[in-house]
Amino acid sequence: MSINEIKEKAKTGMQKSIEALKKDFTTLRTGKVSTVILDNVMVDYYGTPTALNQVATVLATDATTITISPWEKNMLKEIEKAIQSANIGVNPNNDGESIKLFFPPMTIEQREENVKKAKAMVEKAKVAIRNIRKDANNKIKHLEKEKEITEDESKKAHDDIQKLTDEFTAQTDSLFKSKETELMKV
Repeated sequence: MSINEIKEKAKTGMQKSIEALKKDFTTLRTGKVSTVILDNVMVDYYGTPTALNQVATVLATDATTITISPWEKNMLKEIEKAIQSANIGVNPNNDGESIKLFFPPMTIEQREENVKKAKAMVEKAKVAIRNIRKDANNKIKHLEKEKEITEDESKKAHDDIQKLTDEFTAQTDSLFKSKETELMKV
């Protein structure tokens, strides 16, 4: 494995850590409800577990309401059951045509709790990035030990890996800052 391959692999791994962090952030509720909260809800569609958005239209109609309109009216009960068992913190309201989910406005405590969760997610991403750095540095040391690269090449490669690490760590901090602002906005 060459130095460039090691650097490229490290960069790809760090980019994946950023993507995972962004995906984790979508699970946090902000002041405005998002239909993402229902992404993992599976409905029993004639005996087959099916994603909710495959059997109904799911819309955030305002900041605190999600409306679910099934494509087949006989699916209302199944959708209602699936939402209750998903335990997302609200009870479905079935009006015979659609199901509405009313989310109460978030309290300051809930917002602060979500900021703490976001901070933990950022830490997890940073640990992943540092582990990738460690792995890359070990591979570079191995190349140097095997006399495949010079000491100078090794030093430059270590510096490059550190620059990558700093760059991606700064990205996690920046993502956190904007998520924190979003979470605390009333």
